[in-house]
Amino acid sequence: MQKDTTYQPFTAEMKAAGYTVLVPNMLPTHFRLIIRIFEQYGYNMELLTSSGPEISQTGLRYVHNDTCYPAILVIGQFIHAIQSGKYDPHRVALMLFQTGGGCRASNYISLLRKALKKAGYGYVPVISFSFAGIEKHSGFRLTIPMIYRMLYAVIYADLLMTLVNQVRPYELHAGESEALCERWTVQLANELTRMRGPHKRRAQQNISMILMDFARIPRRPEKKLRVGVVGEIYVKYSPLGNNGLEDFLLGEGAEVVVPGLLDFCMYSVYSVTRPSHLGVRWLMSHFNGLAYRLLRKKQDMLIRLMREEGTFSAPTPFDHTVSLVRGVIGLGVKMGEGWLLTAEMLELYEQGVHNIVCTQPFGCLPNHICGKGMINKIRELYPQANITPIDYDPSATRVNQENRIKLMLANARQDGVQARGA
Repeated sequence: MQKDTTYQPFTAEMKAAGYTVLVPNMLPTHFRLIIRIFEQYGYNMELLTSSGPEISQTGLRYVHNDTCYPAILVIGQFIHAIQSGKYDPHRVALMLFQTGGGCRASNYISLLRKALKKAGYGYVPVISFSFAGIEKHSGFRLTIPMIYRMLYAVIYADLLMTLVNQVRPYELHAGESEALCERWTVQLANELTRMRGPHKRRAQQNISMILMDFARIPRRPEKKLRVGVVGEIYVKYSPLGNNGLEDFLLGEGAEVVVPGLLDFCMYSVYSVTRPSHLGVRWLMSHFNGLAYRLLRKKQDMLIRLMREEGTFSAPTPFDHTVSLVRGVIGLGVKMGEGWLLTAEMLELYEQGVHNIVCTQPFGCLPNHICGKGMINKIRELYPQANITPIDYDPSATRVNQENRIKLMLANARQDGVQARGA
């Protein structure tokens, strides 16, 4: 990727002047917690929640239709917000999250700046949020305390997302799990912004109390069809990107199982923990090794507390997730979601979730290879795996996507009836 040296930086003066930093919505609970952490450090931030066909239509006006679908949506959401009249275009900045990997997503920021110029907003600064240090802005800096707070935000939000998915299909009083999630999100956001920040003992107390609160919600004693959701990170998580997939599956009588964001964070550092792997330098390898061990310790804490409480299914330890792909796909497959996508399908199957929706933007080569391209291999190993790949694109119709998912659910229920009959 060629580095853009002509961009409008986000300066310290802009931060001091209270520029509104707009953030695209991918994971609502996760991003709400992260935004509150940024606000503690003097940033004025707002999470965009706009939706509807006008978002992709706006994106298509300023981005080529062959561009990755998440880029069309994110750019469309940004420009739609600026054009809405709600914000002063001369006092806003945009934040784009980037991994810096070998994926079209690493070029989103250049596409966004090109689209802004085309729309007449070339003066709007775009902040690159990346641990890889893709760009420098005098008004934006990640510090170790900020990153540490964000780690706890990811852990808490993963837990809340998991518990809502496990309780919501069975709750006696509709909306009770989401209301509890909202109450805890507000409480945790306030706690993460305190000057002393999070610490291990308090985090353990919070996790235990969250588990107790969700366990108290009255639920029907039944078991619904469990359906896993994997795929490209934006389309997998974003209701805007997947046309409200989780709500659709819930409406079809399923329990949705979605792997957490912490797994993606661990995947991002795992393969660069050894200098010999992919030519990684020793210093970077050492740093990523420390980061991986920290993330693994936090995941181990969460899993232990969930297992001790005993009501809910805990995540799979990441080391075990890694072991599942050996002999199936190489750990050097690191473009996009890479081997993690395959690993998550194998992980779900091992958990008893045999029905999986594999989401991907149309034309996303890494995910077509590691997702759709691995389905036959997984079925060779596990013939009962019921996996349906779904492409998301501006030209793809929601009706067609949902009909394919309904067919998958019908096959799953038919197989269940036949198994009980046998």
